[in-house]
Amino acid sequence: MENFTFYAPTLFAFGDGEERRTGKLVQQFGGTKALLVSGGGSVKRNGAYDAVTASLNAAGVPFAEISGIQANPRSGKVYEGIELCRKEGVDFLLALGGGSVIDTAKAIAMGTGYNGDFWDFFSGKSPITDVLSVGVVLTIAAAGSEGSDSCVITLEEGNLKWGCPKSDLIRPKFAVLDPRFTCSLPPYQTASGATDMFAHICERYFTNTADVEVTDRLCEALMKTIVSAAPKALENPGDYAARADLMWAGMLAHNNSCGVGRVQDWASHQIEHELSAFYDCAHGAGLAVVMPAWMEYVLPHDVNRFAQFAVRVWGCDMDYVHPEITAKDGIARFRAFLKSIGMPATLSEVGAKAADIPAMTAHRAEKPSAFPFGNFVKIGPEEMTAILHLAE
Repeated sequence: MENFTFYAPTLFAFGDGEERRTGKLVQQFGGTKALLVSGGGSVKRNGAYDAVTASLNAAGVPFAEISGIQANPRSGKVYEGIELCRKEGVDFLLALGGGSVIDTAKAIAMGTGYNGDFWDFFSGKSPITDVLSVGVVLTIAAAGSEGSDSCVITLEEGNLKWGCPKSDLIRPKFAVLDPRFTCSLPPYQTASGATDMFAHICERYFTNTADVEVTDRLCEALMKTIVSAAPKALENPGDYAARADLMWAGMLAHNNSCGVGRVQDWASHQIEHELSAFYDCAHGAGLAVVMPAWMEYVLPHDVNRFAQFAVRVWGCDMDYVHPEITAKDGIARFRAFLKSIGMPATLSEVGAKAADIPAMTAHRAEKPSAFPFGNFVKIGPEEMTAILHLAE
């Protein structure tokens, strides 16, 4: 295990009805006027919007609003939100929704007090230093942005889907997690969310760092919980216990508590960002296509780690003479699980074309320090192209 510093100051209010505390929590963390950031109409249909605005009103917290945040969030809404914050004198961002809404709120929080383009933080031109506080009321268990130190935005000019440098300054001050708000999600969103959080764990699990038994076991427990809870939530959308397990697993998957002390990978996410930038597919769906292909490609690098994944997470029998058989069985069971919850398996199933693979690889090259990426196995243009072809 390597040396590490872990700082995760977010307050979590978890459970049925906890959204009634939202207004008081905004005040607790210094907010006097909020910008309420939300997506489409789902938060009004499931009661989250009415509950949160009632809580703000009861606490005497005035607020402005910006809505219409899309999946794979765009820079246009960030610029709109920054302008609105400055105009309204907002000092607190309140995200009501899932990862796209939270990431948009984080980017607005970065840019409001900055005398320049918020994209400077994403391109590396300026460090993140002065950020408005962010709070969250989560309605989708998936991205883990409610507890993370990162965010991803697509710059519409150039269609660049990039993440900002990780910073504890953008971790939410609080996150309200009521599993009941996720019960009305469409099955595809539930499955995409489960895939996203599973992938967040895999990005940490597949490491070259030795002697990481504690975090290995944390990763494996979370993965097994997701594999158990996701089908239950799909079969019975109102299953509170399954929804609660998924909601907390999604947060733990990405606040880095299971990733400390180990070099992490993140190659699959970098490849998927190009896929969803080109085709606007759901991030989890894109990962369902990319990550098994990445696993197949890099398996020879550390057969025993993949065999451990197969045995501990999927219950495969260990073949000590031919561990690669066990390793491949684990990847096959991962693919089967993804199929069982309705996730795509190939590029064509998310609307992608093999003919666009060279363009996706070239588009990746526009990012500063574009290649190589990943740490388990370094991925250059040839490797990225090969992985995408394995996903055909």
